[in-house]
Amino acid sequence: MSFQIHKTDTNTKARAGTLKLAHGDVRTPIFMPVGTVGTVKAIRQSELEQTADADIILGNTYHLYLRPGMETLQSAGGLHPFMSWNRPILTDSGGYQVYSLSQRRKIKEEGVTFSSHIDGSRHLFTPENVMDIQRKIGSDIMMAFDECPPYPSEYRYAKDSMELTHRWLDRCIHRVNETEGLYGYEQELAPIVQGSTFRDLRIASAEFVASKNCNIHAIGGLSVGEPVEEMYAMTDLVCGILPEDKPRYLMGVGTPVNILENIALGVDMFDCVMPTRNARHGLIYTAEGIINIKNARWSRDFSVLDVNFGDPDSGRYSKAYLRHLFVAGEILGLQIASLHNISFYLWLVREARTHILEGDFYEWKQQMVKKLANRL
Repeated sequence: MSFQIHKTDTNTKARAGTLKLAHGDVRTPIFMPVGTVGTVKAIRQSELEQTADADIILGNTYHLYLRPGMETLQSAGGLHPFMSWNRPILTDSGGYQVYSLSQRRKIKEEGVTFSSHIDGSRHLFTPENVMDIQRKIGSDIMMAFDECPPYPSEYRYAKDSMELTHRWLDRCIHRVNETEGLYGYEQELAPIVQGSTFRDLRIASAEFVASKNCNIHAIGGLSVGEPVEEMYAMTDLVCGILPEDKPRYLMGVGTPVNILENIALGVDMFDCVMPTRNARHGLIYTAEGIINIKNARWSRDFSVLDVNFGDPDSGRYSKAYLRHLFVAGEILGLQIASLHNISFYLWLVREARTHILEGDFYEWKQQMVKKLANRL
């Protein structure tokens, strides 16, 4: 893996770079569509490549471990050939999913025991076997196994959780160092900074993670209910500590405005289920603001969704037609909306990259954030 920064914005900490991975180059800043179980919901791989032009997608260790299972994935040669995707993949370690199963899991020093949300069967995730699972998945970037504390957290809990995450990170690093990839290419381990919204814990965690000299770093435990001001403050703090010459990944973020503001703080990579999940409920993102396509006001609006980015269907179908599809319960509506939103998110980060390279990112960002949160 290598990471080259081409330019840093003079008025912010935004950077434009290129991350080289085993399955191709990733232009940063980048948004990673979430393909939890080997699919970005309602979007074909050819559309991700040709229409949205996604450089990298995200898969999830917890879900892939349960379905289709490691025997199937290893027999297929890993997730890339299994889902017919030849570009990079990052896999979440499953820590957040285990966190969300608060009634179904028990955390110990060894790892986390949990009940499957599918059939109730009991399983154990440890730092070691999570690395082994990600070896079998064959992702380009493997996330370290961590505990994500809820918001709000008591200071004592957040500190204990952070220290457990650090001990687990050492075990992840040891496991990766004593094993090799299964499919003939290198996989990168990404450690995760935790510490909730406590400044001293975030500083301690960022310093600990940076000391491990990994090639990529992640910021976790944000976008879990805290005010956006807290998110930005913690991100800014951590980005000031993590090495400047390595990519920074803010996990689970977020809205278009969140993404632009965090790019300005020095973040290079993002992921979130928001564009596809909201699309399935009729929430459409555009360069002028947000549309709830199910509202009656769009029933006779024959203007197109948007014409500012690479999805040709955005300039093909009218708002009235898309609303009709949602009201009629037609699956095509979910497909059009999902591809539109993913294409919009990727257009947004590409535009950010362009303006960083051209030297006017701050002015462009200030104009965009005023429009992106509008409810149309």
